This record gives sequence, C-alpha cells and structure tokens, in this order.
Amino acid sequence: MRTSTRRSHRLMALAAVAALTTGVLAGCSSDSDGTSSNASDSGKGKTTLTVGTFGVFGYKQAGLYDEYMKLHPNITIKEDVTTRTDVYWPKVLTRLQAGAGTDDIQAIEVGNITEAVQTQADKFVDLGKDVDKSQWLPWKNAQATTKDGKQIGLGTDTGPMAICYRKDLFKKAGLPTDRTQLAALWKGDWTKYVDVGKDYMKKAPKGTKFVDSASSVYNAAIGGESQRYYDKDGNVIWDKSTGVKAAWNAAMEVATSNMSAKLKQFDPTWDQGFANASFATVACPAWMMGYIQEKAGTSGSGNWDVAAAPTAANWGGSFLGVPTATKHQADAVALAKWLTAPEQQEKVFAKQASFPSTPAAYPNLKPAAATTAYFSNAPITQIFSDSAKTIPVQVFGIKDQPIGTAITDVGILQVEQKGKTPAQGWSAATKEIKDVLGQ
Repeated sequence: MRTSTRRSHRLMALAAVAALTTGVLAGCSSDSDGTSSNASDSGKGKTTLTVGTFGVFGYKQAGLYDEYMKLHPNITIKEDVTTRTDVYWPKVLTRLQAGAGTDDIQAIEVGNITEAVQTQADKFVDLGKDVDKSQWLPWKNAQATTKDGKQIGLGTDTGPMAICYRKDLFKKAGLPTDRTQLAALWKGDWTKYVDVGKDYMKKAPKGTKFVDSASSVYNAAIGGESQRYYDKDGNVIWDKSTGVKAAWNAAMEVATSNMSAKLKQFDPTWDQGFANASFATVACPAWMMGYIQEKAGTSGSGNWDVAAAPTAANWGGSFLGVPTATKHQADAVALAKWLTAPEQQEKVFAKQASFPSTPAAYPNLKPAAATTAYFSNAPITQIFSDSAKTIPVQVFGIKDQPIGTAITDVGILQVEQKGKTPAQGWSAATKEIKDVLGQ
C-alpha cells in the first residue's frame, strides 16, 4: 500500500490499468454502488463521502456508517472496497499522483504505511491536530508520523495472531479438539504446527487439507519475527534476514507436502474453500474472524474454534488517512476521527473481533454473542490480548508490502502450485523483489 512511482513493472502496469479503467484522469472513483468520489448530492442537500478500503473493515457490518449518517443527516457515506491489498494500493498511489480520483478517506495497511509516510505525506491531511493521541498505542501513532511530526493516518486495528480451526474436521481426523491441548502441541515453534498437520493428513476427512496455503504459514511466522525486510536504518536486508529464513522454511515444509489446499489467499477460490470446509486451519489474526464468518457462512457456526498461535505475532492492522485532494476535507477528517475512536473500535470488535489500536477500548471488549457462538465460545478477547502483549517490535520499510507479496505470491506459489523446488521458488521471488527495488 504506497509511493509516487512503483519500480515493479508488474505493479506499475497494474496501476496504469487501474488508472485507465477507473476514470482516475477524469478525477472520479467508483465504489460498488457506482458512486463517484468527492460527489455532492446537491439536490438532496447532502455531501457524499467515500471510504476506500481493502477487504472487510467492519464499519458497514457494525452499522457505523448508518449510525454516523443518523447523527449527521447532511452526510451520505459510500464504501469503495477492493479485496486485495496489492491491487488496492497501486490504484491509490496512481490517484494520489494524479491529484484526483481518491476516496475522501483512504485506508492504509501497515505494510504500506512507511512508504506513505516517507513519500506521500504531502498528499495527506495532518490528522494529528486537535486529536487526543494518547487514545492510540504509541507505536501505532509513530508508524503513521513523519520525521517533522505530521501524522497522516489514525490507527484502526492491529493483528494479534491465533489459529482458527475446524474442530469438526479435527475430530474426524482423530486429533484433539480442545483449544488448550492444541495450543500446547504447537507452542513455541511453527514447525510444531506443521507436525500437527502431518498427523492430520494421516486420517484427513476426504477432500480436506490441514491448511489453506503455505503463504498463510509464512505470513503468520514472519509476523512473529523482529527481523523482517529492513533494518532500523532503513537498509534492505530481506535476503539476509533470519526471520525471513525461518518463515520461508516453515512455509516450504507445507508447500512441499500434501497438507496444503494450495489456495491463493483473498482470491475467490480461497473464499470458496471457507464455504466448502476444504481446509482445517488458517493462521488467524483478529481481523480474520470477520472474514471467516462472512465467507464460511452459517454452516461454519459452531464448527470453527480458536487456539493460541505457536508464537505471538502480528499480521496486518491499518490506518485511515484523508487525501488533500478531497473536496470535503473537514467532513472527511471528522468521519475518520469518529470511525477510529475507542467507542467505534469497540463496536467493530464486538461485530467481528478486529482488535483495537486504542487501549482505552480494551477493558470494554466484548465480542458479539453471535461471534462467540460462531467460534465455539472461545475466549477470544483473552487469546488475542495475550498475543498482543508480547508481539515483538518490528521494523517496516518503504517496500515492505511488495517484498512480502513477492515472496508469497511469486516464490511460494511457484513451489506450491507449479511444483518448483524451494530453490527455484526463492530464485523467482528474488527476481521479483529486485525488480520491485529497481536493482
């Protein structure tokens, strides 16, 4: 999610297509209802604000848009959703550079926030003014703040990690279904989680696999590593990183075995995998729970459960920013502040367990009864709180997201779906990353 120009030819091409097909040069952005960004419903005396997101943020699902519109009858809110972050962010970058076509509020994923801060700060409104910064985790504010103190985004959620699993499939495979027992089996090491997968496959219910994808394991494992793609001085170290090596090795254990459903995350086939119960586990940051409920549907209720992950980890977490290009700055800023306030973060957690970045919300966190029942009455708040307390401090860099995407969507997929060796997959990822970095 990020800068002025992408050096990855593939992503530049994607951004160019997005620009042409979404009317960027004409200065308008279409949401799912066909509504243009920065539009004014002059006939009704209302201002339309568009909120650009990727995936399920939960604002609509938790009724926040409707609540805000009741409080502000002059405002109409439209949501402009792009499922995949690697499609969403290049599109946003293109619109930022064009100075038109942006949504009034743009979500920024944590993997893109460094690029946004370092290269796009002048394209965003300073949201740190007239707001109580102590409402948010200090490190969350810091991620969205420039060296000269401008804060371009307000924190939404964080992504403490757990494992979501189908206890009905575990039972059929002859494995423990108790979340405490399972957490103990894989505690401390993702290779132990892989070992449980090997046991699952010995008696796997017909048509099922242990895990959705090797990329899922990689993303979860790298989320628990303090050393990732950059060092604290901003130097690229992905090819020397011990964290990357450990996460890659765990993913390769899965990719070269029979335990993966070999699905590309966030693609329609992955969504269908949830609906068809074709895999038994998925690495599950807090925000994933809402996704599971939406994609697995009513048939998954009571069959899904949640256990502590092998290691404390963070995967994801986002911010809301207001582009300077919007014609409705004051209204957009007010909405962004309201959506990210502790009270609203509590409501989103209650609906879909997205874990707040506002500590003031923590004492009041109560998942909805429907969510608790869906996940077999698991102590959701406790599991994610315990993870959040011990997540290691991580360094993010300007090309964090595309480096990670190159590893998962190029390197790992080469091995998992095309039968390449781990060495060949690493080579393919290396080539893509060098292209991204312009090397």
